[in-house]
Amino acid sequence: MDAGFVGLGQMGQGMAQRLLEAGHRPTVWNRDSAKADALVERGAVRADTPAGAAKAGIVFTMLANDAALEAVTEGEGGILSGGEGVLHVSCSTVSVALTKRLTEAHRARGQRFVSAQVLGRPDAAAAGRLSIIAGGADEDLARLAPLFEAIGVRVLRMGAEPAMAAVTKLAANASIAAIIETLSEAYRIAAAEGVAPEAMAGFFQETDFGSRMMTVYGPLIAAETFEPAGFPLILGRKDVGLALAAAGEGADIPFIRQLAERMDAIIAADGGNRDWAALGQPPKV
Repeated sequence: MDAGFVGLGQMGQGMAQRLLEAGHRPTVWNRDSAKADALVERGAVRADTPAGAAKAGIVFTMLANDAALEAVTEGEGGILSGGEGVLHVSCSTVSVALTKRLTEAHRARGQRFVSAQVLGRPDAAAAGRLSIIAGGADEDLARLAPLFEAIGVRVLRMGAEPAMAAVTKLAANASIAAIIETLSEAYRIAAAEGVAPEAMAGFFQETDFGSRMMTVYGPLIAAETFEPAGFPLILGRKDVGLALAAAGEGADIPFIRQLAERMDAIIAADGGNRDWAALGQPPKV
């Protein structure tokens, strides 16, 4: 299938490569065009604008935040100018408010919009082992099934509205932050009697405490493998902030608010560029 792909950071590179390896024909665009070079050498087509990538009829976006997604969608040469019938698949972790606004903007242009947020780090993207959190019309998700199969291992349908997928991803990322903090503090408690972090990581993985997220983050925290960052803390703080906004000002979620304050303190001290697995650690001096 032909498909455009906009946004070739750590996650987007792996996802676009998976489409190539599965025999699809991606047309790629990135603000820094050099990031498209390796994919073009392997058979991808380079687009001059996001609208050019959208000419494929289906276009994926994988960007860092709301502003980046707005720029490639609404700006000059943006996806909204790509013509009627375009199906925009937003994989970026962005706000519910923007997701709703883009849903309406695409509808007004005779286009389609799906939120297909992903769970997984860059290594999972490169291996095609992402979990896809999908919100959109049944016919759109059915059309996307072969492409989803190339980049992920499962599609979790959250409902007919793209905003349903967006809020699910925000809730999930807030929960991951809570798991990271919980593991970090548990290691310190056990260390008081000489239990090694690696031993506690194994304990959590081998008992009923075990979960996919504990399996991913437990060893990273135990070994203090925070650089290079697969997912920088500063982006995690963005997601936690969007989760708080989605829940509403009066929501009874004190733990998540406390995590946001802790993240702010770390970012103020060291910039927040270490992996967010370092959430439970002191700021880097």
